[in-house]
Amino acid sequence: MSPRLTSRFWVDAYLARLRFADIPGFVVSHGDDTGGAVLVKLNTLDGQAVLYQRSFDLMTDTRVWAELASGPEPDVDAAVARQRGFDPDLWVIEVEDRAGRHLLDQEGLA
Repeated sequence: MSPRLTSRFWVDAYLARLRFADIPGFVVSHGDDTGGAVLVKLNTLDGQAVLYQRSFDLMTDTRVWAELASGPEPDVDAAVARQRGFDPDLWVIEVEDRAGRHLLDQEGLA
């Protein structure tokens, strides 16, 4: 994320992109508008989920979305709760898609 690009702007743009693809996405935890980190929880609506966090790939010198946790949804929710305990400014976006689409691999979202 560019230093000029606020967390709020990124979240709004991501949710708009999800809506355009007919993928439901919701803010479940509103973080700091200007600098809060963002987690994306992908709920596949079958009791499973995957949690992604933005990280920095030292090999390619780029930002990437890395898997933080996956498995039964209650376990992934527990991982979210732990992260919120460390960072009260954290944004959490939940994406619901049976096909597992989250769009995080698209241009401009890293």
